Amino acid sequence: MNNRSFDSGSLRAYGWVPFSVQMFIALTLSGQALGQPGEKQNASTQSELTQRESAFASLQAIKADGAKTSKYLHAVDQLPEASLESDSPETPPQAKLEVFTRDVLPILMHACVDCHGADAQEGNIRVDTLDPNLLQGKDVDWWLEILAVLSNGEMPPPDASELTNKDRSKVVDWLSSAIQTASILRRATGGHTSFRRLTRYEYNYAMQDLLGLPWNFAKDLPPDAHSDDGFQNSSEMLHMSVQQLETYRQLARTSLRRATMPSTSSGKRPPVIRWGISMEEAANREWPKQTKQLDEIKKKFADDPEKQKQEIDRLQASFKTPPNGPHYRELSSGRIAPAKWAYNGAHYAFAPLENAFAASENENIAQRNKNSQQDAVGSDDALQLPESFDHVAVIPSGRRQYLTVELGDQVPSAGTMRVRVRASRVSADPLRVPSLQLQFGFQASNEGRAVVRVSDADTPINADSDAPQIYQWEFPLGEIYPRNSFRTVSKMGDLPSPSEYIRLVNSSVPQGGHGAIQIDYVEVTAPLYESWPTQSHQTLFFESKIQDDEATYAREILTAFLSKAWRRKVSSAEVDAKVELFDVMRSECESFEDTMVEALATVLSSPHFLYVITEDSEDSSLLLGHDLAMRLSLFLWSSVPDQLLLDLADSGELCDTEVLLQQVDRMLADPRSERFAKHYVHQWLDMQLLDFLAVDKNTDPLLKEAMQAEPIEFFQEMVRSDSSVLDFIHADYAMVNERLARHYGWSDVRGNQFRRINLDASKRRGGLLTQAGVLAMNSNGKDSHPLKRGVWLLRCLLNDPPPPPPPAVPEIDLADPEIAKLSLKEQIEDHRNHAACMSCHAKIDPWGIAFENYDALGQWRDRVNGKPVDAASLLFNNQELDGVDGLKRFLLKNRQDQFVRAMVHKIATYALGRPMKFTDHAKIDQVTASVRKQGDGLATTIKALVTSDLFRTK
Repeated sequence: MNNRSFDSGSLRAYGWVPFSVQMFIALTLSGQALGQPGEKQNASTQSELTQRESAFASLQAIKADGAKTSKYLHAVDQLPEASLESDSPETPPQAKLEVFTRDVLPILMHACVDCHGADAQEGNIRVDTLDPNLLQGKDVDWWLEILAVLSNGEMPPPDASELTNKDRSKVVDWLSSAIQTASILRRATGGHTSFRRLTRYEYNYAMQDLLGLPWNFAKDLPPDAHSDDGFQNSSEMLHMSVQQLETYRQLARTSLRRATMPSTSSGKRPPVIRWGISMEEAANREWPKQTKQLDEIKKKFADDPEKQKQEIDRLQASFKTPPNGPHYRELSSGRIAPAKWAYNGAHYAFAPLENAFAASENENIAQRNKNSQQDAVGSDDALQLPESFDHVAVIPSGRRQYLTVELGDQVPSAGTMRVRVRASRVSADPLRVPSLQLQFGFQASNEGRAVVRVSDADTPINADSDAPQIYQWEFPLGEIYPRNSFRTVSKMGDLPSPSEYIRLVNSSVPQGGHGAIQIDYVEVTAPLYESWPTQSHQTLFFESKIQDDEATYAREILTAFLSKAWRRKVSSAEVDAKVELFDVMRSECESFEDTMVEALATVLSSPHFLYVITEDSEDSSLLLGHDLAMRLSLFLWSSVPDQLLLDLADSGELCDTEVLLQQVDRMLADPRSERFAKHYVHQWLDMQLLDFLAVDKNTDPLLKEAMQAEPIEFFQEMVRSDSSVLDFIHADYAMVNERLARHYGWSDVRGNQFRRINLDASKRRGGLLTQAGVLAMNSNGKDSHPLKRGVWLLRCLLNDPPPPPPPAVPEIDLADPEIAKLSLKEQIEDHRNHAACMSCHAKIDPWGIAFENYDALGQWRDRVNGKPVDAASLLFNNQELDGVDGLKRFLLKNRQDQFVRAMVHKIATYALGRPMKFTDHAKIDQVTASVRKQGDGLATTIKALVTSDLFRTK
């Protein structure tokens, strides 16, 4: 039968259309206007704006009205026994085929066989020969297809036989009941499994949570493939070869060594190195250059005193004119010098302080750090800063504005680096708050260079210039990649240069007018450890009364670690096996710690850690407590269960529904739930399309980052507020930062942090459909792409992917001048008129054409090439979609059930780590009914799924 799935490979099969469209754009649209930057309103009349506001408000009303017609509000959760026949409990149920023959078949023969009968089989389906026995028959997938097109009003087409609403309801009711019954019974007798290994990101988070370290433990693992559903955690994709198993063993060994023995071979705390750099010291490198210029002028015009004075005055005036880039300023005189930097010669490197303190002199560093840190901003007694200063470095606002502070070749390889700066904003306007970002990098030669961002988030610099504050960042040096490989090979001043640097970047929105940042002092300290031995070392090698007895202490460590890593109670035999391994390896290792690392590495490379394995139970279908804890933790935290979940699993309390709901609330409120939002949204929406999208080189790269973050921030806000999942279609609020808001044409959002703002009709936004990232990733980087946008909506949001294209489909003939001068929409419509193209494009094109008011980067446009944008189209059933507003209106009025069910289906696929099958159909319907009856909240959806039989069974 025809496979309805539409993955990235299928999308490539559509290459005949995207290629033609791209060629068309490249040849004829490269110079077109894609709408005015900032989406400023054109000369629309007040009445038009009023109409938009009315339509915007009505979308909220349509949500409520559309929900009232939901079939799920009246759904029956129990098995529809009316569709079964059974003489006794021992006799297998039988389908009531006479109901089909009497009531349903005549309707199908009248309305469908002209196109799907003996004489014609459009879509490769023949209705009159399908097996109506859904309990044992082989045509279930075709019946699901028929139910979908009848429920959505897509069939019969307008020009075919008429199907009355009464007859349509009769067929849909019979199919719904028969499918529900068959799904439940086939699930009871069929098999399915969620057995799989951890994904790359799950492995990383599991290692982070086990070892208590924020490192990237999975960076050497290959990326995971995506299933047909778009998910990376699908059981059908996650297998392992012998070679992969060895990779995991080596990763475990390396990770444990880093976690337990980051010290020198002597076991002493590594000496701490500190740089203290005043901007007076930095500027003093530049002033002699100005003195030299003045001396040259004096010498050149020594015979003409008047000319000499003019040239000196001119030059001195230029010394007080700020350049476009970063510069040093002497506050008392006002003179200015550009803050230059070059990698060769080590001319700009700062040496560490000679009195850099050693570990023995700094045993209280951890407590001092704790006392001094005030939300990363505040004063600190450890900083020996001058009380006053007369020199500052100024970093203007704008693209690529940064100050480079070169540190030389003594930056440690491991440990935490702390960077502190005393800084303020230049502007006194409280609305002009610039942001600072920290980077780490090197340049060894003209080609050998790298720079990476090491600050997690941009830091607002809100201190006034007369009261500067200290701003602080901390990051693990061992996680920076790449590092300068010449720092232990070359000497300072030689080439390739062994030096490394930090960069302080003014990351404010260039158009925001936030102004410059000024800095008077920079302190860099590394390596810092909060305790010694490190906390991760102490977690594994904890204090014990029997530490002197190696064998007993090894058993104690292994018992504790095994239960955490394997997410369950471990048997004595399992512990004995690891202790025996420890005994065998002890003579081959130099120390107790070395031996334990080898033994613990076997725990982390065991299938009990790497795989999701379910225990056997009396009821073979039910998940036991530890399996439920693991499924829940993978779902909401992408990691292994914490100790509380394991304790509740041990006691059996986790299987209680109320306790389970309490844990869902706790886990969603935990910062680790951000992992769920990040990975689920990225996979659900197929956002790898945006990751690989090449945007114009003049586009701010931080804008693309904001586009990537917006759907995730929106999802998190909906979870927090338990907003209706219908807000994905349309919402009267958005989650944006200043960079994204300015892209949308809004000037009332300030700062790089995302926040919730209310929307009105003038914004032309709301929900997922009009988010810039979603629109951009479904373009070709230069212009909109109706086909991609239509396919994406059907596949990701409605779970109704179109079939792959048929073979030998003709391309758009751009050599024909009559076709070349058509608009993009007109070309697609002309292409659709080919008989081989009609069936696919009639289903796809109208959905994508509705987005035509949004250009390649998701900005609003009214005209293209001087012509008004035409975003109106007709669905296959002649239903009109007039732009995105009409699309939202149609979905909210006619497709609420389909969308909510698609959301449940997608979240369940991710939560269970396996594709949903026909045997899950009834369970998906039951969860959907529960969600609809409770108001469609996103957090409600998660809870309804977690407490369902679907989630709590194997």
